[in-house]
Amino acid sequence: MSYVSLSGLSAAQLDLNTTSNNIANANTYGFKESRAEFGDVYSSSLFTNAATTPGGGVQANKVAQQFHEGSSVYTNNPMDLRIGGTGFFAVSKDRLVPQQNELTRNGAFHLNKDNYMVTSNEEFLLGYEMNPDTGEVVSYEPKPLAVPAEFGKPKQTANLEIGVNLPATGDLKDPALFDYSDPETYNRSTSSTIYDSMGQAYKLTTYYVKDQTQQNTWNSYYTVTDSQGEKPVNITGGDATTPGGHVGHTMRFNNDGTLNQINNGLPVVTDPLGAGANPIDLNGADPNQTLSFGLNAATQYAAPFELTKFDEDGATTGFLTKVDFDENGTVLGTYSNGENVSLGRVALVRVPNEQGLDKKGGTQWDSTQFSGDKIWGESNKGSFGTISNGALEQSNIDMTQELVDLISAQRNFQANSRSLEVHNQLQQNILQIR
Repeated sequence: MSYVSLSGLSAAQLDLNTTSNNIANANTYGFKESRAEFGDVYSSSLFTNAATTPGGGVQANKVAQQFHEGSSVYTNNPMDLRIGGTGFFAVSKDRLVPQQNELTRNGAFHLNKDNYMVTSNEEFLLGYEMNPDTGEVVSYEPKPLAVPAEFGKPKQTANLEIGVNLPATGDLKDPALFDYSDPETYNRSTSSTIYDSMGQAYKLTTYYVKDQTQQNTWNSYYTVTDSQGEKPVNITGGDATTPGGHVGHTMRFNNDGTLNQINNGLPVVTDPLGAGANPIDLNGADPNQTLSFGLNAATQYAAPFELTKFDEDGATTGFLTKVDFDENGTVLGTYSNGENVSLGRVALVRVPNEQGLDKKGGTQWDSTQFSGDKIWGESNKGSFGTISNGALEQSNIDMTQELVDLISAQRNFQANSRSLEVHNQLQQNILQIR
């Protein structure tokens, strides 16, 4: 009887510890509740009567974790990730050895000093490498996910195409009086940004003048603004600062408003720009530095002035401004140069038997021979769950049920204590018989 009571006390203590641990982790993201499972102790032999053998007490079979989903808590952090459905994130303690990794449901990630996505314990989140141009996964070998602070090499502007509608009812102007500093001498203007080989930006301004001397004719003039201010441009390579030297394009339109021809159809010319970089020599002398400028999409309709087309292929280095994720777990980086880049895809892992996982602490698990090998995949495919960002998975415990279980375990402990006390009293009574 004493052994039976002691085994009951031990089982009740384990139940109390398990329930207390669940309650303690009520606010631990990705935590999975545990349940103490018990079995009875029974033994018999040829010399005992099975019909009258009461049993030998209770034994702890297992502390089993319950992997059902917890509820969501929504945050303002785009790098907080939640898995809806089955699957785990894979994290590695060593960036250079991603093959050694563990599993977690805690998706509270952030960027470390080297711009890798890591957990609060500085473990690296694993994912798949992607082609930033095509957005396709190029390798399913899991590697630490990085979010570069900068993206893209500077690209010198080589092509610039502007489409505008020049109103047929626009005021007539005298081209000989054009002065870019006097708005009364031109009808409208548009501005474009061009880049040199180091990514330095310059403003190229186009001014539109409706010619009063020729019907259905518009003239376009250009200036480039750099660190020294706005400079006039002569497309024929002459001195644009001399009187009458500011030469631009002449556009003639058909009676239906479509473009007929552009005279002086040479590339735009300006003084070399840039400091410490390849100059933007816009006169076309060097094909590696020529800016091909086009107005072939221009129209003259009886409609207001409108910019209808703008294509420019230059770029400067971009700095990270935003991180986002799609439902496939793709890391999307937005950069200040306008680039939206697919930087990688979060890897998901599942195992055939979750109950066989080995608990490592820190809401992490590792695979064992009982869980089966890790199966790698990605969000929103097959039996893997779906990743959403800006949310975290809360602990899956039910606080009401845990408190009820705590009271039940406490009563069980008290009952076994009373049983042991009664057994001790009976022994005392026997020893006092004379």
